[in-house]
Amino acid sequence: MARRIAAGAAYGGGSIGLLGAAAVGVVLAEVQLAKRSVGGGIAPMPPRGDGLYGLAFGHNDPLLLGVLGDSTAAGQGVRRAGQTPGALLASGLAAVAERPVEVCNVALPGAQSDDLDRQVTVLLEDKSRLPDVCVIMIGANDVTHRMPPTESVRHLSSAVRRLRTAGAEVVVGTCPDLGTIEPVYQPLRWLARRVSRQLAAAQTIVVVEQGGRTVSLGDLLGPEFAANPREMFGADNYHPSAEGYATAAMAMLPTLGAVLGVWPESDRPEADRDEGMLPVAKAAATAAKEAGTEVTGARGPWALLKHRRRRRLPSASTAAEPSPSPSRARQ
Repeated sequence: MARRIAAGAAYGGGSIGLLGAAAVGVVLAEVQLAKRSVGGGIAPMPPRGDGLYGLAFGHNDPLLLGVLGDSTAAGQGVRRAGQTPGALLASGLAAVAERPVEVCNVALPGAQSDDLDRQVTVLLEDKSRLPDVCVIMIGANDVTHRMPPTESVRHLSSAVRRLRTAGAEVVVGTCPDLGTIEPVYQPLRWLARRVSRQLAAAQTIVVVEQGGRTVSLGDLLGPEFAANPREMFGADNYHPSAEGYATAAMAMLPTLGAVLGVWPESDRPEADRDEGMLPVAKAAATAAKEAGTEVTGARGPWALLKHRRRRRLPSASTAAEPSPSPSRARQ
């Protein structure tokens, strides 16, 4: 199915049907129940995490990290800039690269993949300061707003291609598993999981084709969400909490460091960690089921499936709030 979605995106195909007509009535009833439960709390607007991180390494020649996507990329659900994914990734990247990192976050709460074109344009507007690496987190709103998956991945593919053409490395956190949202009941939970994973796998296929890498966000990166949903989700029962964002960032950081050549780990697969070369579609489907799995294009139709070892992020007590950057501002 993921391969069909990706092929439909590449060749202009229409929507791929994911649900039998007989189940529509039941699912619509479940949707109404879910709407009454999900988002019952109030998620604060995300704080601005733009600025310079890793000041201990000076102010000169910082790496520029671009962050694109939806409310998850923006950090909705937390109140401090240092708790947003961009800030967490910048702090961790500065520590392993021993170099300051500047964040430019253009993500928009509520965005779907069709907003990526605008976000890329904003990020690439200053030709004198193009990003070294970009993180994209997108897909959840495409599922909940029923955007055709072929259209969704077509927009993502275009965004990755533009960023790669501009010289940036790209890491995409694929569509999270919406079946982990606690107030969602069966059979909608099963359907949400199925559709989320199919979109995540299709995203992986098109991203790898454009020279990017993906990290599966799956159940938002770890069994912690299934075991401790009240701790790992925010006040609205939908967006991650500070602990949830930290878990996601800790899983993405190794891939972010690897694309820049600063992560102290070989790209050679380790069989004892279930790593190896697989056909791209097979690697994509496997990664969609296993949170934290990286997929990198290899040669021809092959891709490397890798479970990179995680490092703990700088603690909340030592992580500094960003130093404002005069050269960049989120638009």
